[in-house]
Amino acid sequence: MEEKAIFAGGCFWCMVKPFDELPGIIKVVSGYTGGHTVNPTYEQVCSGTTGHTEAVEITFDPEIISYKDLVEIYWHQTDPTDAMGQFVDRGDSYRPVIFYENEEQYEIAKESRKELEESGKFDQPIVTQIEKAKTFYPAEDYHQDFYQKNKEHYQNYRRASGRDQFIENNW
Repeated sequence: MEEKAIFAGGCFWCMVKPFDELPGIIKVVSGYTGGHTVNPTYEQVCSGTTGHTEAVEITFDPEIISYKDLVEIYWHQTDPTDAMGQFVDRGDSYRPVIFYENEEQYEIAKESRKELEESGKFDQPIVTQIEKAKTFYPAEDYHQDFYQKNKEHYQNYRRASGRDQFIENNW
């Protein structure tokens, strides 16, 4: 039986590849969630008026990869101490959030965040939010599988954003 996980960690282009190629992952979709505008466009979300956050919706087989494993992978893609965006992407639409689908996911995410807080890995507080999942709206087609369709642009963006350097230095 398939399950879904929704994670926001800055630019959704950078959140697809870390999950996309893992065993047990059925699909990863870039999109928007958490806001009040129905069927938002990229331009609307970027305007900061929709309440939405860029996120990825991961469909996975829990018999092959667990939700707990996905949460651990998620942490390693983000700066969990930055509530105002991720790396060069600033503002609410880029905030780090784990959106949970059910009580079990909520408990796993909460426990994982607590473990990270207690690990002492970061000097600053862990500010990643854990919120109930709302409707997920897939982004426009040109955003889907961006890392595969636009390899050079994707790689240049990741390097310039500071994400790769942060991951290398902190994870």
